[in-house]
Amino acid sequence: MTLPSLGEDAKRLCQQLLRIDTTNPPGNERPAAELVARELREAGLDPQLLDSAPSRTNVVVRHRGSGKLPPLLLTAHLDVVEADPTKWRRPPFSGEEFEGCLWGRGAIDMKNMAAMCVAILRRLARTGTRLDRDIIFAAVADEEAGCDLGSRFLVEKHRSLVEAEYAIGESGGFSLHLGDTTFYPVQVAEKGFCWVRARLTGEPGHGSMPRHDSVVTALGEALTKLGTTPLPLHPTRYVADFLDALRARQPALIQPLVKLVARPQLLARVARLVPGASIARSFSALLSNTAAATVVRAGNKTNVIPGLAEFEIDGRTLPGQTDDDLLRELRAVLGADVELEIIKSAPPIVTEPVASPVFDAIRAEVESREPGAQVVPYLIPGFTDAKYFTQTGARWYGFSPVKIEKGSGIRFADMFHGHDERVPVAGLAWGAEVLDAVVRKISVA
Repeated sequence: MTLPSLGEDAKRLCQQLLRIDTTNPPGNERPAAELVARELREAGLDPQLLDSAPSRTNVVVRHRGSGKLPPLLLTAHLDVVEADPTKWRRPPFSGEEFEGCLWGRGAIDMKNMAAMCVAILRRLARTGTRLDRDIIFAAVADEEAGCDLGSRFLVEKHRSLVEAEYAIGESGGFSLHLGDTTFYPVQVAEKGFCWVRARLTGEPGHGSMPRHDSVVTALGEALTKLGTTPLPLHPTRYVADFLDALRARQPALIQPLVKLVARPQLLARVARLVPGASIARSFSALLSNTAAATVVRAGNKTNVIPGLAEFEIDGRTLPGQTDDDLLRELRAVLGADVELEIIKSAPPIVTEPVASPVFDAIRAEVESREPGAQVVPYLIPGFTDAKYFTQTGARWYGFSPVKIEKGSGIRFADMFHGHDERVPVAGLAWGAEVLDAVVRKISVA
């Protein structure tokens, strides 16, 4: 029997997954989970479908090895964020191939990784390959809403199914073109999240008699303060290490940052030296705790001045920072009249030490395929399923590889939750081959 190439299989699977709307909320990952399970069963594997709530389905499968080495976990989430089809050049749930890319919500975040992992497991099973590790794949629900019904559910309710020495998931492995060098960041740390409700109270009144002390006016002032006041800078070694790697290849661009660690006040200038607005935004988020107002509520009737107004804040904390640190910084900006309440939070996570057979294999495979490229450890500003899978003791590496050609017009940072999300077909095939090689290399005793 002639097997399709990994690239062909990954493309087919990714296209099918992109055509399934798993927008969260409500999620409804079951159709995607059933597709994944069906493809794995077809290759002779025995996947388990695990529902954390109606239609909130996770898939876990294990390719058995000799047991000489502890398991390796591969993981991807099946849910996606919303997409406004009026702002896309191709329908966001079409999976259409156009301009050399597969288009659709989840093409980068992260049905591409799910497709690559399924293709790799299918190839291992159908060729009868026996490695020295069990290879576990977990396709999970609910990552975009905080992981409760996905990775957290699996860790708390089905821990034995996902325990592993190492875990490979999002976010990293993409081409980052800076100057004349292509870097491939690998996530080894991620910020914590602290979602906060900010509340203002005051005297209600009739809309025909405006109040200068209206909570709506105070709300606007608070939002302006939050949006225009930078939070204190906090240098971390994860950013410093990343800068060291950039500096080694781009001295003309990065040399002014040599004194970053010794002079934290220079951190604020870093983003100005980074080319591209999307890269600058991403990098700026690594220099401090951040707080973005995302949901605003006030009033129910046009003719009533409300006595209550509130807004929600998406707060992110750097390694070494706590929820209390963030609340203290928010109070300094918003003042004592704004009541702050934590809705949900999870701490930063860090892979220690960075050096490992996994990181070495990633570096070797990427740099052998792209001479001159450099693999660098990286801190990401968002959160991933690492928040919970690392609770089993797994060391996490964010590596869902995709090659993005320089000059293609595709900026990886813009693809996350943005319009016209797409993945290059050739870059997806490249990623499947690289990930497969990494899995095999680290799974031989």
